[in-house]
Amino acid sequence: MKVTDHLKQNKGETLFSFEVIPPVKGKSIDELYKNIDPLMEFNPPFIDVTTSREEYVYIERGGLLDRKLTRMRPGSLGICASIKHKYDVDAIPHVLCGGFTKEETEYLLVDCHYLGIDNVMALRGDSMKEERYFEPTEGGHQYASDLVKQIKQLNQGNYLHEVIESDNCSDFCIGVAGYPEKHMEAPSLQSDLKRLKEKVELGANYVVTQMFFDNQRYFEFVDAARDMGIEVPILPGIKPIAVKKHLQLLPQVFRVDIPEDLIEAVETCSDNKAVRQVGIEWAIQQSKELQEKGVPVIHYYSMGKSDNIKAIAQAIF
Repeated sequence: MKVTDHLKQNKGETLFSFEVIPPVKGKSIDELYKNIDPLMEFNPPFIDVTTSREEYVYIERGGLLDRKLTRMRPGSLGICASIKHKYDVDAIPHVLCGGFTKEETEYLLVDCHYLGIDNVMALRGDSMKEERYFEPTEGGHQYASDLVKQIKQLNQGNYLHEVIESDNCSDFCIGVAGYPEKHMEAPSLQSDLKRLKEKVELGANYVVTQMFFDNQRYFEFVDAARDMGIEVPILPGIKPIAVKKHLQLLPQVFRVDIPEDLIEAVETCSDNKAVRQVGIEWAIQQSKELQEKGVPVIHYYSMGKSDNIKAIAQAIF
């Protein structure tokens, strides 16, 4: 079922959803199941599955280092199929510009269609570790808007090199990212909203936001988006702080502000167990306010762990 259909059927209740990360290659999928299992009691209508970018590894050969390109976490589509089969919920693969050619993207989308996957999340993706700025893959897309356009065209039977008349075209519901504190590369929030509006006009059906720790940022973002004519659902994304180093890591990587009250609470913690509890309590308060305001879904970034997400969900859903 499409995400938009789930939202139409929620009867005014706030739904619970979350995002998982594929295991590192060589690791069992059972570890992923152990983190999903405790969250199923909250009836998520859909689960997002991230896709990792390729990265360089260095292999010693005869005293020299040989640089090879690899993916440390492959298998997003396989995990989506497994989640769909095991839990009977919709699984949403992240489809990236970075690391994929247009042809590879088309093959991935065809496979999604074969598997009965109704939703995809269209993202530009991050730059590689060696890159200062994002550089598109040769033969790939530079912007998420281009990716949205390709998916929409495929829904209409327009493949890259031919138009196919068929009664079995894909009909993907397309999600895209939104940034309440603007994308790190955008010159302003207003210009970032213009890019978001472009993605919606090209065919995006809903938006999931980057994490934020101050709900007012989300509410102001939604108001600004509506003023600009963006009418699709905008789902808030929540990430509970779990360790002290998140105070430096999250602002550095995701360019988000952390409220002073939360910083002070974390800094007074004696260990990461206490930090984790602070993060849970802060996310519960965020979630309660969002729920009271009638958001259709609260989407949680689990980062591969579920104990803190479960504690939050128990207080909310």
